[in-house]
Amino acid sequence: MAVPSWLDRLRAASKTALVQDGKRKIHYLFEDGKEMAEEYNMKTGQLVSRKWREKNTLGGSGKWQVEVGEPTSPLLGALESELIKESSSNPVFMRKDTLSSFQWRIRNLPYPKEVYSVSVEEEQRCCVVRTTNKKYYKKFSIPDLDRYQLPLDAAALSFTHANNTLIITYQKPKEILAAEEQLQKELKKIKAANNGDGDCKTQ
Repeated sequence: MAVPSWLDRLRAASKTALVQDGKRKIHYLFEDGKEMAEEYNMKTGQLVSRKWREKNTLGGSGKWQVEVGEPTSPLLGALESELIKESSSNPVFMRKDTLSSFQWRIRNLPYPKEVYSVSVEEEQRCCVVRTTNKKYYKKFSIPDLDRYQLPLDAAALSFTHANNTLIITYQKPKEILAAEEQLQKELKKIKAANNGDGDCKTQ
């Protein structure tokens, strides 16, 4: 029996939608108990954030893991946050997609553009950022390509550097663009609750 495609898994998942703050929020619950929450900009249809959560060993809900969007800062107590504070000068790695590409930003990297190299490791199915001054090294995968079982293409990868931020862009393959278009059509069919309505009245 063929493994169901990622699009089929999304279709089969239990979905709820909420419209709030100019964003359309979709919550997916998969058969295996995993949860995924996505937020889309209502005007552009662009993905703003994607988070995952799965059950922990005791069967309770685990912590949300951010795949796309601003990384969540751990909420420490007031005293702890004063004692344990991550240096604001540490590099911050986050993914922020556009409609046509996957995009990552690494903040707090002050070195000039010629110091960086970004390459594709096809065997390991990941991208690698290196610096010639040995100050920064990062390996990261593209979960979307893994889910659709698509190969990595070095020609789709590019990068630029501005304002102490390294911006890495990977052009989405046509298969993913087509699947995302189909998914958007289906998500628009879900009746969304409007937050602030009191109870969820049908419009």
